Amino acid sequence: MPHQTHEEYFASVTPEARVLLERIQAEVQAIVPDATKCMGYQMPAFRQKKVFFYFAAFKKHIGVYPPVTNDKAFVLELARYRGPKGNLSFPLNEPLPIDLIRKVAAALSTQYS
Repeated sequence: MPHQTHEEYFASVTPEARVLLERIQAEVQAIVPDATKCMGYQMPAFRQKKVFFYFAAFKKHIGVYPPVTNDKAFVLELARYRGPKGNLSFPLNEPLPIDLIRKVAAALSTQYS
């Protein structure tokens, strides 16, 4: 059965990944306080007028979707973490670049507003 809330999703991942997801959730809520939590594509997400930020834990990384596309300089700054479609992948065996994720949330909230 699909998860209905962020908390249900977080309970289904490893404790190590859960800590990272909870941190991302808190940072998005702080940087985009008018965003509401929701689920999309069976992943935790945030919406304003529409969904602008999805995040999920995988075996070896935390994924953040959709790609930032409207700021060329920022796209270049994200190059190390971008996959073939532009989605971001943050390896679990490295420190989470929370300042960068904060900037991604702010960029996506304006890109999809």
